[in-house]
Amino acid sequence: MTTLTPRWRLKPVAIGGAHLARPVAWGVVGLLVVVTLVALFAKSLAPYDPIQPVGALNLPPLSPGHLLGTDGIGRDLLSRTLIGIQVSWLSALVVVASGLLIGGTVGLIAGATGGWVDSLVLMRITDLFLALPGALVAIAIVAALGSGLTNTLVGVALVWWPYYARIVRGEVKALAARPHVEAARLAKAGRTRILTRHLLPGVVPTAVITASLDIGNVVLLLAALSFLGLGQQAPAPELGADTARTLSQLLSQWWVPGIPGLAVLLLTLIANLGGDAIRSLIPVRR
Repeated sequence: MTTLTPRWRLKPVAIGGAHLARPVAWGVVGLLVVVTLVALFAKSLAPYDPIQPVGALNLPPLSPGHLLGTDGIGRDLLSRTLIGIQVSWLSALVVVASGLLIGGTVGLIAGATGGWVDSLVLMRITDLFLALPGALVAIAIVAALGSGLTNTLVGVALVWWPYYARIVRGEVKALAARPHVEAARLAKAGRTRILTRHLLPGVVPTAVITASLDIGNVVLLLAALSFLGLGQQAPAPELGADTARTLSQLLSQWWVPGIPGLAVLLLTLIANLGGDAIRSLIPVRR
């Protein structure tokens, strides 16, 4: 007896090792879009000034007029959390985009050029960065430049680009050996044409997937640097810094340090799930 498969059966994709239907993957991508929109319009969504005291001290969540309560100075935690999400999320996107631009350019040139430019110049510099612990290098750079959000972004971007350079170079080397690239080379196509028409389109999917998977890691690293006092400075809201400044209240008013810490956790989780969903939805040609 023949078993019929329903035509409406959802096609599964792998996310985080689990098989989810493709619409679920799109739903996760939609969640990424929502988080990005919240980050972009956080100032409009915040009900109060995140820096000024607006209520009684240490109000618990669900208090009248303060959905997430207030901190030890009377500032609205919902407003500070929204602005903290804006800082963390948009900063992570800036770092990933900067690292992808720098590393992708270096990897593309190294892979397409080859020879001493590849082996002695570009890749040796990349290997030097990769040989050092990224978090410690970022801390050293930020400490040398001085505390502040801009310096933190510069420090993290400087340690993040070598990963993209190595990945893009490997993809370019693999694509350069493909028959259609060899055919273009035999047809006397210029190096620029081969680079833009044959190599770059094949590299983009892998680069985008890698970047999307890195957003959560960057959010976590930025929060860690801010927790250590190297990021956004008081009284400006930042999730990692707010958690560190109020950690002494964990046992008495848990929500004051707990809410920004939970926001970091949720952002990292959403970013990681989103990266897996994007990896499942974007086809990579081999």
